[in-house]
Amino acid sequence: MASGSDAEGEAVSGAQLIAESLRAQNIEYMFGVVGIPITEIAIAAQAIGIKYIGMRNEQAACYAASAVGYLTGRPGVCLVVSGPGFLHALGGMANASMNCWPLIVIGGSSDRNQETMGAFQEFPQAVRTSIYGRPGSCYIDIPGDFVNLQVNKSSVKYLECCLPPPISMADKSAVSEAVSIMAHSEQPLLIIGKGAAYSHAENNIRKLVDLCGLPFLPTPMAKGVVPDNHPNCVAAARSMALQHADVIVLLGARLNWILHFGLPPRFRPDVKVIQIDICAEELGNNVRPAASLLGDISTVTKQLLEEFSKRPWKYPSSSQWWKRLREKIMYNEEKSKGLELQKSLPMNYYTVFHHIRELIPRDCILVSEGANTMDIGRTMLPNYHPRQRLDAGTFGTMGVGLGFAIAAAMVAKDRTPEKRVICIEGDSAFGFSGMELETICRYNLPVLIIVVNNNGIYTGLDTDAWKEMLKFGEPATCMPPVSLLPNSHYEQIMSAFGGKGYFVKTPEELQNALKASVADKQTPSLINVMIDPQSERKKQEFPWLTRSNM
Repeated sequence: MASGSDAEGEAVSGAQLIAESLRAQNIEYMFGVVGIPITEIAIAAQAIGIKYIGMRNEQAACYAASAVGYLTGRPGVCLVVSGPGFLHALGGMANASMNCWPLIVIGGSSDRNQETMGAFQEFPQAVRTSIYGRPGSCYIDIPGDFVNLQVNKSSVKYLECCLPPPISMADKSAVSEAVSIMAHSEQPLLIIGKGAAYSHAENNIRKLVDLCGLPFLPTPMAKGVVPDNHPNCVAAARSMALQHADVIVLLGARLNWILHFGLPPRFRPDVKVIQIDICAEELGNNVRPAASLLGDISTVTKQLLEEFSKRPWKYPSSSQWWKRLREKIMYNEEKSKGLELQKSLPMNYYTVFHHIRELIPRDCILVSEGANTMDIGRTMLPNYHPRQRLDAGTFGTMGVGLGFAIAAAMVAKDRTPEKRVICIEGDSAFGFSGMELETICRYNLPVLIIVVNNNGIYTGLDTDAWKEMLKFGEPATCMPPVSLLPNSHYEQIMSAFGGKGYFVKTPEELQNALKASVADKQTPSLINVMIDPQSERKKQEFPWLTRSNM
């Protein structure tokens, strides 16, 4: 880019060029906290139709931008100042990279003539790929003097929008080997990961499940790729399915901590794993696969369907494996139902989620975070459509909830305005980014937030126990580290910004608040649900998702 401007040509600023370059790449949304020198970039972005959502913290802004990448397939942009702004965004960048979501973070740094001199908020940066191969976060550093630099527009070389990521297919021999292994399985299991959701593989995967009669298990953010109410879903018998399957097909799922690394005693020592992934480095991680299929999830699933059309096979629904799975599903569902219908007060998690499930729209976008809140919500709140559940994900990040909810609400407003966003938070998780309620109200996003409040992290204290603990001295020395202030009125924060707040203690109050909030499609709402501070999830045979219970 040539500096200066020609008197006969049109001048354009660096901020305008940045905005125009982003728009040329079909970037629609930008989130951030403005300051010197990036305020002009936000203004320039708005001027050409990019939606800028000003957040209250760079971390929440980065979470929001990454969620846009997952929901739309095009990266959202997080705009930050350098130094502390960039550091605050690191959590979101790490979360995006671990979840494999496309994200672009743009930061403004010091002027070029001040580099290495200890200039204001100077920090070294690097650029990473965003959407090709395995998606992730990318950082672009913009020197401060570039933002306001004026150049002759005719001297600027404009680039066209980059092509969509190339679609790769698995080796034909690997596909044939995978089909042969599946056809000889006695206790097969299909595990669907969020990589399948990101690749929009739902149509092909549903055909595969129906064609082959396979039991399937979705990972949390893959719920809805095949509807949770599909008769082949064995999520309610998760532990048993994982422990006893002799052949497991991994569709865009990783054998990381969420799946206990694929190792005994969680899995059979002799389990045969068929691994399908877009990233070569992931193949064979922790467990040596019986077949490795490198490629796009949707495309590889189509290859499997084509192979099965040549040599048809369907797993018998009358098998002993199916019988055992169905018996376990019925047992676990009955056990949960007993907890759901308890009448005692304060309410437990299961009672709360029972009423939430009955009253929220079936097609809503669910955002969830918190320890027990998220884990129990995964089992009790079904998904019927893909890419409509956002939670702490691979990195187990807390504080993502409100950023994700804001991103989902912005995308829904443009694409499916009738769709509601329901954000269900533990009280501890809500505290990470609670001031984003002001952002929600400022942009008039009709998000319904439900805070499941047990006065603590994992567990808390009721008011009487709290007062009793204070008798032992200074709270910093005697109060349990997991405790939070009892009966905090988080709903009043929402009311303070113009939304509607509800403080509920009984099932009847919860039902009334839910009905009113769901019916009001214009106003943001927060329902603060008080539950038993000692309420926990039912005992897990293998509590690998909740380390606190191990």
